[in-house]
Amino acid sequence: MAPGHPAPDPESDPRTRGREPDPHDWAREIVLRQLTAAPRSRSQLEGVLRRKGCPEDVAREVLDRMEQVGLVDDEAYAGMLVRSQQAGRGLARRGLRHELRRRGVDDETAAAAVAQVDPAEEEERARALVTARLRSMHGLEPHVQTRRLAGMLARKGYDAETAMRVVRQAVREAPEHRRD
Repeated sequence: MAPGHPAPDPESDPRTRGREPDPHDWAREIVLRQLTAAPRSRSQLEGVLRRKGCPEDVAREVLDRMEQVGLVDDEAYAGMLVRSQQAGRGLARRGLRHELRRRGVDDETAAAAVAQVDPAEEEERARALVTARLRSMHGLEPHVQTRRLAGMLARKGYDAETAMRVVRQAVREAPEHRRD
């Protein structure tokens, strides 16, 4: 076991009373507990097992078995994450790839999940984000609004061309900037 992480108490489980618990059972329990809390990528689960002091070979065997039975599935995880991050945070494809990479999803799986994003829907999401944010910028100069809105979209992973097209149109059509 890793320093600072106590080993499971063999006395607390009647099946292992008086002897060391099976490392595979212990690793399985950790993985199942993690998956009960929230979906996770294989890489995230490997990290948890490593931090808990699980031997690499045991972790690999347990995670391989979890993949075989469908409890660990990076493709499904990536698809779920793409949908939730699009809806919740309004991330664009570049931002989604970054988020998937940060969570340990390999590039090929991430690319396949991000390829499902419809560019027209992505632009509509950008328009909705800009419209919502623009409401709180009433009274600012158009160039300040443009800079701030473009920065917001850039942080969410929108490409510069899309961001500027959406922002310029929204600022130009804002009631406060229309010419009578």
